[in-house]
Amino acid sequence: MTPEELKSNVEKALDEIRPFLQSDGGDISLISIDNETSVKVRLEGNCIGCTVNQMTLKSGVEMTIKKYAPQIQEVINME
Repeated sequence: MTPEELKSNVEKALDEIRPFLQSDGGDISLISIDNETSVKVRLEGNCIGCTVNQMTLKSGVEMTIKKYAPQIQEVINME
């Protein structure tokens, strides 16, 4: 997978999960993809300071990104 395809797949994953975050008044942005294994995102809106955002990040966001881009090993929230 080329870096462009990887970015496209990560964006598709974020587009899949974005409606769930937006329904709670939040959102998510892609910051960077490092070494083609680590994705940095920023949770926004009501997701900032939400007590369940780490669970959301791991169970929802990371799982969805890995579905589209299996080589991703971690997803990090940049606050």
